[in-house]
Amino acid sequence: MTSSTESVTRDWEGLTIPTPGTYLLDAAHARVGFVARHMMVSKVRGQFADATATITVAENPLESSVTATMQAASIDTNQADRDGHLRSGEFLDVEKYPTLEFRSTGVKSHSGNEFVLVGELTIKDVTRPVELEVEFEGVGRSPFGQDIFGFSASTEIDREEFGLTWNVTLETGGVLVSRKVKIEIEGEAIRQA
Repeated sequence: MTSSTESVTRDWEGLTIPTPGTYLLDAAHARVGFVARHMMVSKVRGQFADATATITVAENPLESSVTATMQAASIDTNQADRDGHLRSGEFLDVEKYPTLEFRSTGVKSHSGNEFVLVGELTIKDVTRPVELEVEFEGVGRSPFGQDIFGFSASTEIDREEFGLTWNVTLETGGVLVSRKVKIEIEGEAIRQA
């Protein structure tokens, strides 16, 4: 923890951003969620309740990096039968593949407080490149003296590219579960060092 007189922010291209350091995702203020279409007519939302992330803010902010781990068994769509099916071998196969992993590889572009973060997402031992649209939400100090920053991020993946191919064809046309899944992340990160 830095002293209260030491600056933990800096100005960069019109933004107030954190000084270099290591931050951890605050589980109490984070949501790692997803949205998939169901029966071609509605959306099902869920999240991974157990997710961790380490964010290293670099001297050059565009060289910052992120690693994240989601515990597959923590998937929660607020419906026990569906969650059980998603944990099974037909989807995530959590016994064999207990985690989903993300590792950033760089920043592709930025404009103001919006960044495109590129990286690799691994689901069921299949790794594919992804691009996250990240919005830097701001930096501050909590009432408990913790230096924090907020962010949101989103991307869309084709679940079948990760071996999540289970589906049912509907009599009326289409499929039970969409191939495209939107990933939505919101959170705060707390300075560690």
